[in-house]
Amino acid sequence: FEGTVGSTGISIATIAKARYARLVFFISVIDLLDRGYEATIIMPDDVAAEKERALLSLGATVEKVRPASIVDKKQAKDSLSYNLAKHRALEFGKNEMHASDGTMVASTRDEPGRPRGFFADQFESPANFQAHLQSTGPELWRQCSGRLDAFVSGAGTGGTVAGVGRYLKAQDKDIRVVLSDPEGSGLYNKIKHGVMFDVKEAEGTKRRHQVDTIVEGIGINRLTRNFEMALGVIDDAIRVTDKEAVAMSRYLVQHDGLFLGSSSACNLVACVKVAKALGKNSNKVVATILCDSGTRHYSKFWNDEYLEKAGIGVDLGIVDRLLKD
Repeated sequence: FEGTVGSTGISIATIAKARYARLVFFISVIDLLDRGYEATIIMPDDVAAEKERALLSLGATVEKVRPASIVDKKQAKDSLSYNLAKHRALEFGKNEMHASDGTMVASTRDEPGRPRGFFADQFESPANFQAHLQSTGPELWRQCSGRLDAFVSGAGTGGTVAGVGRYLKAQDKDIRVVLSDPEGSGLYNKIKHGVMFDVKEAEGTKRRHQVDTIVEGIGINRLTRNFEMALGVIDDAIRVTDKEAVAMSRYLVQHDGLFLGSSSACNLVACVKVAKALGKNSNKVVATILCDSGTRHYSKFWNDEYLEKAGIGVDLGIVDRLLKD
């Protein structure tokens, strides 16, 4: 069970079916011994439709909910994907919650062999942060041959920027860790001003239910346990507008043949701004993670008609000006 805007859910659905699906080769006979785990994914009802289709194709059960603030007690239990996923895991076992470290949730039945439900809890589980600390960070450091001046990353759960940021700082304390944050997210102001609030959250100004941006996968209006692990290593934050992210995605397709999603485009806009701040001819190295493909964003971020209705124009000149200024 997991609450997600898509990517983590797709990974869980894939692993769930593969986990106990074992192929046994005996002469010319192949036996499929197990069907694997069942995956139930709770997701907001306004995410790109192709993400839901991918989940259904992988055999997952998909439950869609209206996005709501995680601190909204009236809607939290039934409306928010995060809390509903937790509730479904407990409901599945109908017994008790087991968590050795207080962060992961699994429900069980007393009788051996009866169904159990597990809540992955990507936002709060330290396994998220640890995976990037132990794997992604070292991989990036090796690929850069130990020469890196800045790391740029967005944050959804916060696990990537926390894990990678902490690893890189341990290698070289002078490496700058910079948060890339879309419109509507409160993380930018948390880093810059110490408060979780975005001006678009003011009464009467919000267009969307939860995060006022076309960007999916990064940006959030609460502090997760994983993001809290990053607070001590993030040096700065950059706000990226929807128009900047859209323009960067189109620019990259035309000039580099890279078909990227909204989070990746957001990261790269911030990378350009960081590189310019470091100095045009400084030979500094700035790294980021291209964390999503455009194939999961056809219906919204890569749909010019949808963008036009949302009041987001496609202006390639934005990137040209950004690169030349």
